[in-house]
Amino acid sequence: MSTRLSARYRVRCPDGSIDARAQSLAIEQSIEMPLDAVRDARVRGEVVGRVQSIEPSRDAPGHFDVVLALAAETVGDEPGQLMNMLFGNCSLQPDVELVDVQLPPPMLESLPGPRFGIDGWRVAVGAAGTQRPLSCTALKPQGLAPDALGELAYAFARAGIDVIKDDHGIADQVAAPFAQRVPVVQAAVERANREKAGADGALAGHRSVYAPSLSGGPRRLGAQLRVARDEGVGALLACPMIVGVPTFVELLRAEAGVPLLAHPALAGHARIAAPLLLGRLFRLFGADATIFPNWGGRFSHPRDDCLAIADAARAPLGAHRPALPVPAGGMSVERVDEMLDDYGADTMLLIGGNLLAAGSEMPARAAEFAARVARAFVPHEP
Repeated sequence: MSTRLSARYRVRCPDGSIDARAQSLAIEQSIEMPLDAVRDARVRGEVVGRVQSIEPSRDAPGHFDVVLALAAETVGDEPGQLMNMLFGNCSLQPDVELVDVQLPPPMLESLPGPRFGIDGWRVAVGAAGTQRPLSCTALKPQGLAPDALGELAYAFARAGIDVIKDDHGIADQVAAPFAQRVPVVQAAVERANREKAGADGALAGHRSVYAPSLSGGPRRLGAQLRVARDEGVGALLACPMIVGVPTFVELLRAEAGVPLLAHPALAGHARIAAPLLLGRLFRLFGADATIFPNWGGRFSHPRDDCLAIADAARAPLGAHRPALPVPAGGMSVERVDEMLDDYGADTMLLIGGNLLAAGSEMPARAAEFAARVARAFVPHEP
């Protein structure tokens, strides 16, 4: 008998039809043809999906939680095919959501997971051996020239922000092509780091890292990786659902050589539960940190989902390192203490527009943000 993975779906269906609906889902996510037409005994016994359980959903009236056992051999060792077998065809059916997945140990071990994880991020910013949270901001808006982006990056780095990423919408546009932008911004961050190396107080020895946004097909991504390596950037940003899961795993995770930050563009409200997709799967595919929309901002994820994303990013998962959860999306400096109370020290807080909105006071506001994050959880002397 073949090893099987377990996938849990939430299905909207009348009571009297759920048994047949669950069976049709098992067929759709395995052989995609009438069961009676399958003549091969091994395929019928080992490949056809099985309905493991059906229970009324406690969280969604009128829905059922259906658990399917799917043959691991149909996935092989390719992460994109894992996504296909979990939610390929049934993603086209509006009554189905993918809620959770349990992978057999060999499959779990075959996925790369984070190369650096939470400890690696702290090493990157000169906070090795500490348990402090990290701060992050974004260079924006689109349309700025490399020099203007470099000036912003310098101010953020000089303020002590740990990770300075491109806004994910900044790609390879004419205003700031990747090959021109990255050297300028990286040089600005390095200049700020040199100045901090000679500083006293909280900024002494602090290192900011720049995470340029990777975009495009494999050839363009390969060229961007070469530029990033040549310039010595400290991290990278990519959108797994835009570049594609196989590309994220096989090219970016394998070749980055620095911590990898995953952005959730195209991943929201896609009928794959956010804790599963943004928390666990992005982590398994190699993200060292995963950005997600926090409640109370520009997006509508509920609080419980946000906390569950963070838990999925950090919870024990075979031999894989934990990833940093990165709550974001219209956050403000005033919410720093609240977010850290909710998420704890193993967190990276991302605030962008709220800093830029301060205008001429932006450097001071950025410094306040960085300091509030850096000193959180530090014991106060009596």
